[in-house]
Formats: sequence, C-alpha cells, structure tokens
Amino acid sequence: MPGVDGGGAMSQARESDDLIQAAWLYHIGRMSQEEVSRRMGLSRFKVLRLLAEARERGLVRISIEHETTGTLALADRLATRFALTEVQVAPEVGEGDEAARRAVGQLAAGYLARVGRDGAMTVGVGWGRTLAAMAEALTGLRNPELVFVSLMGSMTRASATSPLDVCVRLAALTGGRAVFLPAPFLADSAEDSAQILRQRMVREALDIAKSARQMIVSVGECTPDALLSTSGVLVAGDVAELSAAGAVADTTGKFFRADGTLAPTDLNARVPSIGLDDLGRSDVTLLAAGQGKVVATRAVLRAGFVDRLIVDEALARMLAEEEDT
Repeated sequence: MPGVDGGGAMSQARESDDLIQAAWLYHIGRMSQEEVSRRMGLSRFKVLRLLAEARERGLVRISIEHETTGTLALADRLATRFALTEVQVAPEVGEGDEAARRAVGQLAAGYLARVGRDGAMTVGVGWGRTLAAMAEALTGLRNPELVFVSLMGSMTRASATSPLDVCVRLAALTGGRAVFLPAPFLADSAEDSAQILRQRMVREALDIAKSARQMIVSVGECTPDALLSTSGVLVAGDVAELSAAGAVADTTGKFFRADGTLAPTDLNARVPSIGLDDLGRSDVTLLAAGQGKVVATRAVLRAGFVDRLIVDEALARMLAEEEDT
C-alpha cells in the first residue's frame, strides 16, 4: 500500500487477524489453549497474550465481532472436510484470479510472519504466482536465522514465480539465507534426473530441503494454459502425456490424478525435487487462488500430505460445495 506507514499498518492488520483467529478457535471452536497453540504454530504464552488482548479490545462478548466471521466458519468447514490443522480463507476483495492471488498472498505472508518470528527455522518454498504474491506482501519479519530453500529446480530465465527468485526475495526481506537446488525444473529423461540427483551439490541442497520444518507450496493445473505450459517448462507432448495419464494437478514437481494418487507418467521421475515422503514429514501449507484451481486443489488435498490451506473465498466455497455433493 502507498504511504510511509504502509508496512506498519499491514503489520497491525496481521496482528489483528491473529487476535481474531485465536479468539475464534478458543471461544467458538471450543479448543483448549494448547490446541490453539498447535493450530496457529505459536507458543502458549503468545496465545494467552492474544486472548487477553482480544478481551481488552472488546472483540469477545457473547460472539466474536468481526467482519471475517463468515470466512472463519467456512475455514472450519474445510478443515473438517479435509482433516487439516488450519485453514485460512481470504475474503473477496475483487474479481479475477489476480485479485485472488493477491488476497491469498497477503494471508500467506501473515502466516509466514507468524511462524517465522523467533528462532532458527528452515522453510521449504515451492513456485508459482501465488508464492510470488506472498513474497511481495511480506513485511515486518526480520529473523537472520531463517533459511529459505527451494523444493525443486528452477527455470532457465529469471522470473518472480521461480523457486530461486522467491527464496532470494524472502531471504532479502527477512535478513535470512536463501538456498536453491542447482538443477533444472524438468530433466529431459528420468535417467537424466537420476544423474542430477547424484551430484554432491544437489544432494546437499536436497538434504536442507528435506529438513525443512515448514513447507509452503502452491498448486497448478495440468492444462495447456497453465503456468507450467505457458512458461515453456512443458511442451505439447508433455501436456498430452499428462492428459492421457489422467493428471489434473501438480505441486513440487509431482503430478496427481483427481483422487490424489500420483499420475502414471514418467514426468514424475523427470523433476529433480523432494519426494512425497519428505512432504509428509513436514508441516505443509498449500496456497490456492482462483476458481479454475478447484479440481487441482481438491486433488492435492486428497493426496494427504497437506496440513494447512490458505485459499480465496470463492474457491473455498467451491471446494466446500463440491465436497457436499
């Protein structure tokens, strides 16, 4: 936002969001303070302070007085549906995918600021326009003990959406360190990918990625107009192969069918990246924006490794409605 105090105002808004979420979970969700602490990734002392401040501000009466209670209820519904630790729903702030990405990026930046404030932490980072929106929105987080590591290789040209560029931007904003995987996003063959993964520098970067306590990823569709295709990473033959294999979604270089299983395609073996087991050992936050992502988002959620979802309101309602039918 323009203005000298834009960063401060944004930081205050995120603090207010934390107050509301903590109060909602404790008073409406009937969670214990320990459960709220685990859900939000905060210390119990921090949760106690948030709850006390919410009461002091008069936010907690018989109900929680805030304009986002509708999205909080929708978030609870999706968390139950998909067995997620936390769901955040960005209220609608405009029409179109770009507005949705900005809104989700703002919430994701708030989440990163919340969990990355204190102590050493390694954060694995995916790629895409919503991750770039998160990096663009991040303010007020300074922690030199943060390490941002790419979970897959990169493109041949600089782009705000690539894992390398997202990691570098996040490290610069926070005073942390960026680690990137020295590999292409997609190898020419499974054999080439296996050879790349045997390289010492690649192994060292992957070891750091596998140790990440937090991973923040996005989701893509397997269509000719998806970012992987329009950016030139996939060629027409790759897109046709994905279609024949029933692939509808991708994240961290893995392609999934609608039921959440890996698609039977050698493209899954051509991307030097972390594996599904690595995702399962971390706290994974999925960013999803735009109504066109409903099929892909549902597929990745069904894969079972996502712990947290940050999504725009229109897409959240579609996910909830489709699960109800």
